[in-house]
Amino acid sequence: MDDVRRTVPRTDVVLADPRLTSAAQRLGPRLVKEVVSTAQQRARAGDISPDAVVDAAVAALPGRASSLRPVVNATGVVVHTNLGRAPLSPVAVDAMAAAAGCTDVEYDLGPGRRARRGRGTVAALATAVPAAEAVHVVNNGAAALVLAATALAAGREIVVSRGELVEIGDGFRIPDLLVSTGARLREVGTTNRSTVDDYAAAIGPETGFVLKVHPSNFVVTGFASAVPVRELGALGVPVVADIGSGLLAPHPLLPDEPDAASALTAGAALVTASGDKLLGGPQAGLLLGRAEVVERLRRHPLARALRVDKLTLAALEATLRGPQTPTDVALRATAGELRERAAQLATALRSVAIDARDVECVAAVGGGGAPGVRLASAAVSLPEPYAAALRRADLPVVGRIEHGRCLLDLRVVPVELDAVLRDLIVAADVPPGV
Repeated sequence: MDDVRRTVPRTDVVLADPRLTSAAQRLGPRLVKEVVSTAQQRARAGDISPDAVVDAAVAALPGRASSLRPVVNATGVVVHTNLGRAPLSPVAVDAMAAAAGCTDVEYDLGPGRRARRGRGTVAALATAVPAAEAVHVVNNGAAALVLAATALAAGREIVVSRGELVEIGDGFRIPDLLVSTGARLREVGTTNRSTVDDYAAAIGPETGFVLKVHPSNFVVTGFASAVPVRELGALGVPVVADIGSGLLAPHPLLPDEPDAASALTAGAALVTASGDKLLGGPQAGLLLGRAEVVERLRRHPLARALRVDKLTLAALEATLRGPQTPTDVALRATAGELRERAAQLATALRSVAIDARDVECVAAVGGGGAPGVRLASAAVSLPEPYAAALRRADLPVVGRIEHGRCLLDLRVVPVELDAVLRDLIVAADVPPGV
């Protein structure tokens, strides 16, 4: 009997198919060759016939060269870290595309000479927060805090409340981050209570700065107290306020969430924040504060290692100058609007015999921001097997499981995707009878 492996078509023969030749130009020859190799291995294993290798390779071609896939965030978490945090606005995406090639990121086209890197982004950030004398941008929020600790307190002390030595996720902890810079921590107060006298007693010749950290991913209630920036600012040493979530100004729906403008007005010498959380922009670390402090950080050698790239600069500037972000749209969606959308979607699904119900639920801000805030929301409830089936869809949908049902929370789903979501649910590969 002939060995079937001998009949598997050669790689060059498969690659000669016009569909694969075209794909190689679009996706790159290496990626297409890997897809072909996988199809050949399937034929050698007997999963498909040798005659089906070409069609199997074509069917397996990815839509793009990157392995990252867009997903529909139906979890109800507005800023979902595992799903890339804030989705960018169309103007930010367009700005990134425009900056993808050669661009004047560090060049002044007028006189034809070198210029300050990302000067348009810096100007936009300064305009957004007039209380800041100067601003700078690095590659993420943790990097902003590391740069501040290195430039202002390496070999010296950072005075910080024990109640604010938080873990920021994935095992990374603020105290470990700070100590890695060569600074020493001077902890004051207790887990639940710190007073201004605690800080005052700890300040001395070795103090680099006082750090105020917003415990943005948990809430302490009961017998608890913390010292506001305004009182810390009167102690005679610089105050660095890590506000975390990236609000530049007060937000009417999040009255307890700290913002950069308020912290600076209250006396902070420096504010650090993230760009990809409540600001709704790309991953970036924002540094805002007194001119001499920001300049000291900007000229520190570590600033070069933390330098932000041209695509981030473009997206951040467009976010700051552009219209309402998808993150803000999701935050401001009313419960009534969401209930109406959920009811319409559930009705459409029931019309094709799918067990769909519209239900009220609670969404969250996420991303280490506003942990005590509960957002009234609405969802489409489906049998639990839909959760896994929708994650396997061409456009994956990520929901959550509650009480044995798959909930697709609509708070973060753009309204223009409702029809797409309906079609994905109808086409979902679920067991018969579900």
